[in-house]
Amino acid sequence: MFDDINNPVSSLNDDNAFDLLNELEQNTPDEIRHNRAHFRLATKARIVLQPANSSDLLKFKMQGTTGDLSEGGCRALFPMPPRVGDVYRIEFDRKQLDLPLTFGRCVRCHLLREDAYEAGFMFFTPISLPEHVAAKQSLI
Repeated sequence: MFDDINNPVSSLNDDNAFDLLNELEQNTPDEIRHNRAHFRLATKARIVLQPANSSDLLKFKMQGTTGDLSEGGCRALFPMPPRVGDVYRIEFDRKQLDLPLTFGRCVRCHLLREDAYEAGFMFFTPISLPEHVAAKQSLI
């Protein structure tokens, strides 16, 4: 069920690597939108990202801005890249977006320019979007 993390070569043998590269090639923006599990709302709100592990909480703190939000995740811009695969504590500015503290995994990160990174997060627990946000924001 799980690959041996001590032997990364076994999980990316020639056939698996070829299949993964083919799948990645087909991940166009239109294909990604088509396969989403939840609709997304374009929204701009300040968020704070910190490690999810309590013992690492004070080691890293970064502020960003959301680009869109859904029940299952969000997209945000940051001045530095979050680590893909890591789990983060995501805190929304309650004045802008009244959402509880949320935990999510960084599932992708793209360099936009040297001081701007776009990152996608998948929440561990679906969130309920505030009514006023859903009513005034545009669908993506």
